[in-house]
Amino acid sequence: MSFIRQIVSRASTDRLELLIEERLNPKSDKARVDKRIWNLFGEKWAVLYTDLSGFSRNAAEFGIIHFLQTIYESHRLLVPVIQHGNGILLKTEGDSLMVIYRSVDDAVRSAIAMQQCCQRHSKNLPAEDKVLLCVGIGYGDMLRIGDQDVFGEEVNAACKLGEDTAKAHEILISSAVANAVKLPKGAQVDTYSGAPGAIGPVFKLNYDNVVLRSYASVK
Repeated sequence: MSFIRQIVSRASTDRLELLIEERLNPKSDKARVDKRIWNLFGEKWAVLYTDLSGFSRNAAEFGIIHFLQTIYESHRLLVPVIQHGNGILLKTEGDSLMVIYRSVDDAVRSAIAMQQCCQRHSKNLPAEDKVLLCVGIGYGDMLRIGDQDVFGEEVNAACKLGEDTAKAHEILISSAVANAVKLPKGAQVDTYSGAPGAIGPVFKLNYDNVVLRSYASVK
């Protein structure tokens, strides 16, 4: 991490901690503090979570080295797609990635490109070596703390959809994404009934007929 980035990250975290500390005071005006927090850190982003299907089972069956190999291979495949698609990779947690995009259209196109990249890579591989991707996407106002983290309802939705709900090859999107996105040619959204009720309406992105020519050279 560069020196400048360390300073900026610490500044954001320190400022938020001071405001939270102020909010904990029984005599504080919580509404006023909340408004200050949103004014400082509130931004609109699309957030994308990825997870690998069957990863824990494969790690238990094939060992820790295979576990690390699969993580490495997924990063090698997905990071160039993220960069090409105007995404910012904020966090990696085990076999999961959290990525943010200013444009919800970029997030959806990037998700499709990720799935297609993993499917091309895995086509002729044995089952234990396939990279089986699950993706969830949310979109809306959230608190962005430097380049460390984002917080908000749509962040929680994307996490639940990507890590807990989506199956291999699926892209699940919140209703906020479905209402805002301009789908690429050939894509469509279908209602999805298997998501937790607390998230609200959820949609599955059907991308079987999508051709993303701008990603053709990205591997």
